[in-house]
Amino acid sequence: MANTLPLRHELKFFINDIQHLTLSGVLDKVLHRDTFGDENNEYYIRSLYFDTAFDAALYDKLDGVQNRDKYRIRIYNPDRPGADKTIKMECKTKVGSLISKRSITIPRDLCDQIIAGDPTGLETTRSGLLNDVYREMTVNLLRPAVIVDYVREAYTHPAEEVRITFDKQLRSGLWSHDLFNAKVPTIPPFDNNEIILEVKYNRVLPPYIRDLLCTYVGGATQLAISKYTWCRRYEDKEY
Repeated sequence: MANTLPLRHELKFFINDIQHLTLSGVLDKVLHRDTFGDENNEYYIRSLYFDTAFDAALYDKLDGVQNRDKYRIRIYNPDRPGADKTIKMECKTKVGSLISKRSITIPRDLCDQIIAGDPTGLETTRSGLLNDVYREMTVNLLRPAVIVDYVREAYTHPAEEVRITFDKQLRSGLWSHDLFNAKVPTIPPFDNNEIILEVKYNRVLPPYIRDLLCTYVGGATQLAISKYTWCRRYEDKEY
């Protein structure tokens, strides 16, 4: 399945507040703001990540497995009315150094059903993604694992479908799976409230965007950052 999907590059970095402020100020002048952003070009993302009974997604990431899938349900601005109007069932696939994402909008009742661990009917839908969710739920006991919250600031450019995001205020929902509860207790997994810079593009990063990144965050080291893994760090596991 993954080989038939469009594959993209994804670069990730930890940056500090000064790097964020300087780079975002420049990008705001030369790229387009994300249409989902508010007046500050920000929006609040909450994802409920799933994993198998044996935590395959977690340990595949920690072990550096090259080809792997990660399932999640994503909503936006859960602190506002109508957060259940746009619910995305997603699968993020990594193939070597490249990534792809499948996504389908699902209704609230189906979302609640999947969170409850009931795969009934998913195998008969026309969605290949939901068919795969059914397989994972029945064969590998896919189930909710952790809530991941953060604020995103994003910029885009049509050339190579460039998308540059700053993910801020990352918080872990610990052991709660109450996706639509805006008051779920959360805790930051980082010691210094680090900001995650992500750069996504199709084949080649346009040179002038590459030069901007080198100029303003050239000292940052590219890392294999996983919000999911970071948000599970409080569990009693050996990792």
